[in-house]
Amino acid sequence: MGNSYICIAWKQEKTFKNQEKMKRRKFIEKTLVTGTVIGLAATSTNKLLASPANEQNQKGTIIHSVYFWLKPNLTEQEEKQFLTFFDLLKKIPGVSSLVYGKPAPTTKREVTDNTFSYNLIITFKNMEDINNYETHPEHVKAASEYAKFWDRVQVRDCIVD
Repeated sequence: MGNSYICIAWKQEKTFKNQEKMKRRKFIEKTLVTGTVIGLAATSTNKLLASPANEQNQKGTIIHSVYFWLKPNLTEQEEKQFLTFFDLLKKIPGVSSLVYGKPAPTTKREVTDNTFSYNLIITFKNMEDINNYETHPEHVKAASEYAKFWDRVQVRDCIVD
């Protein structure tokens, strides 16, 4: 009787372990399928959003934020000359607004970068306006002429409703 009890208990334990393995296998299969579907959907969505045809159809104001790190040994006169760059950009068709400034003396935090010299913020009514601005001959010419004043430039664009 003792051996048959052990045998039954062993069979039940083995059956339980097999059921758990099956549950895990089904869970892993579902997870893989779901992950693959989500991955494919995300890839397709990103391709659709990045398509040039869709770019022109984006609705909302475009905020073009440009950070300049000027060369460290510029004279006060050279810095004033650099600022005339912004006056030229303001005249380019499609520019809705243009403001610029130096870094604010905010509290130093790990996420805050106040190392830039100037921040230029330009708004555009739509994607067409910023696309025209970026390739406009006056923009290209001015950027080339004034590049002698900076070591680094960083651009961040966003669209807001």
